[in-house]
Amino acid sequence: MQQIKAYLDQIATISNSDWDFFTSKLQRRVIPKKSIFLEINEIENYISFIESGVVRLFIPKENPDKEITFGFSFKDQFISAYDSFLTQKPSAYQLQALTETTILSITYTDLQEVYKKTQIGNLVGRLTAERLFLIKSKREQNLLNLSAEERYMKLFKERPELLKIIPLKYISSYIGVTAQALSRIRKRV
Repeated sequence: MQQIKAYLDQIATISNSDWDFFTSKLQRRVIPKKSIFLEINEIENYISFIESGVVRLFIPKENPDKEITFGFSFKDQFISAYDSFLTQKPSAYQLQALTETTILSITYTDLQEVYKKTQIGNLVGRLTAERLFLIKSKREQNLLNLSAEERYMKLFKERPELLKIIPLKYISSYIGVTAQALSRIRKRV
């Protein structure tokens, strides 16, 4: 709980009563390595804060080699299939723990109650929405403005630990190239 408190304290002062009410609604969940914890066509019922681990957001395909990885989330970040969470409609993608991942989750219903009764709920909702929007916007801009090699180099500079944790097939999908093309890029750089 201290990680999420430290994260939120950077943004706003939270009263003890708001904090106590909010944390009473959080559930700690441990997701085993490689487990999918939101399937396609399921309705996302949680916003979660990652205490430890790495989560992949992806669109599954019949052929696993054709899956489309479009995001990763890490320790001290929020994770959700947020569009599904907001609309309470089925998700068009899946969430998978790439490592054993510990998350603090709040349900849609509990978050609505936190919104009504505290100031922190609005803060968490806004922060999650802003973070997910910025990630989506940054990814779109990178895909439109950078070459595959530039996208790889940017990812490598910003998150060098990714290459140790995340399989190259997911990285190649994330930067929008085949595994073979990524191999050629890696040889060049």
